[in-house]
Amino acid sequence: METTIAVPKKIMDWMIHIRRHLHQWPELAYQEEKTASFIEDKLKELGLKHRRIAGTGIITEMGAKGPIVALRADMDALPLHEATGLSFSSRVPGVMHACGHDGHVAMLLGAAALLQPKQKQLPGRVRLLFQPAEEKGAGAKAMIQEGALQGVGAIFGGHIDRHFKVGEIAVNEGLICAFTDRFDLHVRGKGGHAAWPHEAIDAVVVGSLLVMSLQTIVSREVNPAYPCVVTVGRFQGGVAHNVIAETAHLEGTIRSTHPEIRQRIISGIKRMAHGVAELHRAHIETKISQGYPPVINTSREAQWAREAAERVVGQKGVVKQQHPSLGGEDFAFYLKHVPGCFVRFGAAKKGLEGIPAHSPRFDFDEGVLPVGAAFLATIASLALKKIKDGDY
Repeated sequence: METTIAVPKKIMDWMIHIRRHLHQWPELAYQEEKTASFIEDKLKELGLKHRRIAGTGIITEMGAKGPIVALRADMDALPLHEATGLSFSSRVPGVMHACGHDGHVAMLLGAAALLQPKQKQLPGRVRLLFQPAEEKGAGAKAMIQEGALQGVGAIFGGHIDRHFKVGEIAVNEGLICAFTDRFDLHVRGKGGHAAWPHEAIDAVVVGSLLVMSLQTIVSREVNPAYPCVVTVGRFQGGVAHNVIAETAHLEGTIRSTHPEIRQRIISGIKRMAHGVAELHRAHIETKISQGYPPVINTSREAQWAREAAERVVGQKGVVKQQHPSLGGEDFAFYLKHVPGCFVRFGAAKKGLEGIPAHSPRFDFDEGVLPVGAAFLATIASLALKKIKDGDY
């Protein structure tokens, strides 16, 4: 689908080259040295000065004096071995762009290329943030601590989403991504011989009961009107087939969309761990680690984003995310400091309908790149004008 605001073929080809190069050379959180150097080279091609922050993060600005609007792209990859069979598959064993961050960088550079000839006409400055460590390490927080939001009046960003078609942009106000908390449960029982279970306290049995018990928190203790999830992602215990395990370790995640529900789930995990330990005469150490806060789009900026999206894909192309995602997104940290909006760029690819993000087979339709670039360039210009004109 063609965008309403045309993206020249030269820029489209440039974005595809960028995306595929980054896809071949993925890097994990805070290790994005080659990625950052490559982005710096592309900014130099556009004649844009830049500086490094937060280790591998990059900031550049364009435009004239006036209000500042920020645009953000994340740039880290995931610890996965790619299985897509693409001609530009990852050349780094065990590391892959399986969430679209290679596309996000390409789109933000494409937006810079679209804005570059119009810098003198911009009613303010556009600050581009190329951010490390979104998947792990809260790179947004590190960027903020080093001044990324200084003077910024609003911030915008987006994520490739294959639940939507190419040519669709999902814009919502309010909560769109969940709290992401982690729990660790360390079970200590009493080891022994498998033939004499009465002399031991089996940590694997205790851990297994915990796994099943935790599932009832969401299904039986939380109002079903509130989306939430408790998932045990790792269970490790035992050393041999004929030895009763003395210890077991469980790791999991809590995804919730309401502060009260979040606390209810955390309290439930602690209570159940204590109860299961008492039941089996074991000891269970419970640790809850706070994750990313929820992404909450501000009303005014969501309206601006909707207007910008309509200019790019037309009214029919602007859709809504029907339910908050239980995925995490550290763009939330930016929104705790300045107003803004995080959108979804439709990127469904034929033949990959059942393949989720964070899968070794993840890929997306590159037709999303000009849509994302055009949106980012458009929202930057529109928001600057709204802020300067006092259009609230």
